[in-house]
Amino acid sequence: MAKSNAKKQRDKLSREGRRNPEAGRSPFVFTDMRTRKTKTKHEKMYLIKHKNQVSRGGDEGSFYFAYISRNIDHKAAK
Repeated sequence: MAKSNAKKQRDKLSREGRRNPEAGRSPFVFTDMRTRKTKTKHEKMYLIKHKNQVSRGGDEGSFYFAYISRNIDHKAAK
């Protein structure tokens, strides 16, 4: 890969004993300064929008449990 002209000039300055401009760079040059945001409530809800639909495989890990409660009057049964 070829060197850029600026890189050649920096190398020449350091060879001649002068100060290298790379040494004056801020430490934040190499950090990723892009802003990131957390997901909104709508984005989180959209991810689980189709969670309980029947899949083709049939084993999606969810189940249905029915509980039937009967109220028996013990006095009326005697």
